[in-house]
Amino acid sequence: MTVRWIPAALAGVAALTLGLAGCGGDDAPAGTAGGGRVTVFAAASLTETFTRLGRDFEAAHPGTRVTFNFAGSSALATQISQGAPADVFAAASPATMKTVTGAGEAAASPVTLARNQLVIAVPRGNPRRIAGLPDLTRPGAKVALCAEQVPCGAAARTALDAAGVRLTPATLEQDVKGALAKVKLGEVDAALVYRTDARAAASDVDAIEFAESDRAINDYPIVVLKRAGDPATARAFVDHVRSDAGRAVLTAAGFQPPQA
Repeated sequence: MTVRWIPAALAGVAALTLGLAGCGGDDAPAGTAGGGRVTVFAAASLTETFTRLGRDFEAAHPGTRVTFNFAGSSALATQISQGAPADVFAAASPATMKTVTGAGEAAASPVTLARNQLVIAVPRGNPRRIAGLPDLTRPGAKVALCAEQVPCGAAARTALDAAGVRLTPATLEQDVKGALAKVKLGEVDAALVYRTDARAAASDVDAIEFAESDRAINDYPIVVLKRAGDPATARAFVDHVRSDAGRAVLTAAGFQPPQA
């Protein structure tokens, strides 16, 4: 399995030249879930869970190769609509998925694989004693947010508006991993990130829950793409993500199940 992290500034160019190298033999036949290939474009917040699910999928289907491109959902959607080679797209919001479906790139209707919710990530020990969104406006407080065109940024704006909080962020990042990194590096006092990302970085950050996050829960849709080179394997991977085993991995990471 190959995991590719495309920096935001290079994402548009790099995705168009993604190699499909992975682990497994080059002579494995394509077109079946037992020896096929699948390239998955997935939201940055799915990095840890999809990496695990990719390993599990390859183990269950010997000879299959899974390649990932993790980045901000809006950047990935743009890449796909511009012809980047991808078989499956998993976004962090229905709005970014619409960029792909609106361009006629989906092979079927997207389905929701999970939901996610924001928390305030702070350095371990919470040195500034942040307890809620209003605390982010204290004099001298430095806060990282995602840019509003990406799902974590749109969710942050919804939550801040619900709380009646107005703040000027110290930085706007192109994906949730970038915002979280600012906290881990000590460059900001807090960031609004997904619960799952804060949990994955629990050795470096604490997660502060806040009531307004209930107003900004993101659904994560997934879809097989129309130009998939190996549709059978692409569908099999989506089925694996949505299986009981896949759901267990997502839940353990802090994702919520889709609404019934």
